[in-house]
Amino acid sequence: MSTHIGAEPGQIAPTVLLPGDPLRARWIARTFLDDAECHSEVRGMLGYTGTWRGQPVSVQGSGMGQPSMSIYVNELLDDYDVQTVVRVGSCGALTERVAIRDLVIASGACTDSSMNRLRFGGLDYAPVADFGLLRAAYDAAAAREDVTAHVGLILSGDTFYNPRPELTAPLVEHGVLAVEMEASALYTLAAAKGRRALAICTVSDHVVTGEETTSQEREETFGAMVEVALEAALGA
Repeated sequence: MSTHIGAEPGQIAPTVLLPGDPLRARWIARTFLDDAECHSEVRGMLGYTGTWRGQPVSVQGSGMGQPSMSIYVNELLDDYDVQTVVRVGSCGALTERVAIRDLVIASGACTDSSMNRLRFGGLDYAPVADFGLLRAAYDAAAAREDVTAHVGLILSGDTFYNPRPELTAPLVEHGVLAVEMEASALYTLAAAKGRRALAICTVSDHVVTGEETTSQEREETFGAMVEVALEAALGA
């Protein structure tokens, strides 16, 4: 039994969807999974396991930011032998090429965090998605008429209320599409442990235009993202 998840051995599936919001985890379990049972309520970070099209899958809240998410991913990979983790989160668009409610499938994740600098002794490691998951997610999104998906770089920021927003301008000029707070650490941990990882984010707010969704919409209306993630991770 792990420290922060607390599930018993065998209660978590080899494939896990990872939303930051534990209430989104509950909504995903109730909306998309059959026979879902709660395997964790530790610290209010809800986790469930059920089936999708007959295949076992879990969903686990991870909190906000790379330090919180890293706790859950380390335990999922080390204590429960999870093989595939797909982050299903929200992000802020950094360019008008991307619109509210579009999907951003992160091919790689830039970061302003020091976590990888510490891990790699000051070198700039470039964390990237598992290509098989990336390709499957793009194909699943492209097959839908209700989804506009973009594949590209995102920024995993350590600061939600950024006191230096002007620092993101060079990143946008070099193709970064959106900002969130977790993917860089997720990709790094998966690479270190030989597992598959992908981050799919729905644009919940727009840094350029000021558009935004409500907290309830972020919790309960990003279903296309979840379906694309399930298709990518488990197949049709």
